[in-house]
Amino acid sequence: MTFNDSMRLAFAVTAFAFSPLVARDVVAADWSIKEVRAGVTGSIQARSTFEPGFFPTVALYFDPLDRANAATWQDVILRPRVNVGASVSSAGEASQIFAGLAWTVDITDRFYVELGFGGAAHNGDNKDDGTNGPKLGCTLMFRESAAAGFRLTDKLDIVASIDHSSNADLCDPNDGISHAGLSLAYKF
Repeated sequence: MTFNDSMRLAFAVTAFAFSPLVARDVVAADWSIKEVRAGVTGSIQARSTFEPGFFPTVALYFDPLDRANAATWQDVILRPRVNVGASVSSAGEASQIFAGLAWTVDITDRFYVELGFGGAAHNGDNKDDGTNGPKLGCTLMFRESAAAGFRLTDKLDIVASIDHSSNADLCDPNDGISHAGLSLAYKF
């Protein structure tokens, strides 16, 4: 599989992941920012692919599918929130911009879990050149995330998260990027 074929496949899979947005009248949807998350993550990779420093991260969450009014678990699945964000390396390693869908499930009225899927672009090292740090193969990657949040107030949450970005072996090499961290979420 060539690089161009790999990228076409990656775009097709990402478009399929965003298909719930096409299934509804998204044009008339409310695209205002519903939540801002700001925090810090750090690399959780093995020593040879570990990224030094820390990664300030900001994400914006939108609710064009009206997840806030989901009444059943089926509604929750069919109404993910949309997020976009950036993670910047303090040590000159791979910074990322990302976008995706996030499914949030309330465990109690204060505690929730969240799963996310989307794509990312980075400015890291794509070639295996013998240096330390992750070798990422191609600039566009898939991004998965998981989080657990606790509602401190009606407007403020604390969120522990983990995320992983990789090219799903569509490019060689594929060390990927993995981070974990904490953030504060402010809801509008």
